[in-house]
Amino acid sequence: MPEYLTILREPKSPAHDAATLALGALGWVLGDAPRADRLLALTGMSADDLRSGLNDPAVLGAVLDFLASHEPDLVAAAEALGSSPGELMAARERLQV
Repeated sequence: MPEYLTILREPKSPAHDAATLALGALGWVLGDAPRADRLLALTGMSADDLRSGLNDPAVLGAVLDFLASHEPDLVAAAEALGSSPGELMAARERLQV
């Protein structure tokens, strides 16, 4: 009889899930050049700041704040990510330190 191994995984933390959702939102934003330019202009970040801050909750939160400031983008991003606007905003709250 074959042996089966059980793989135990640590449960994902809410902050990790929030970061994953924010990174997905960032990918969605960057998929449209005018929207990406608007993100940089409104947040005051440079492309280098954005790249170096991918693990920074403040940077990820700024991406979600950017979406929250324009409801059509928030709704479209949520739809593209298979999420809801409320879930994106809850992720923003969890990213606050």
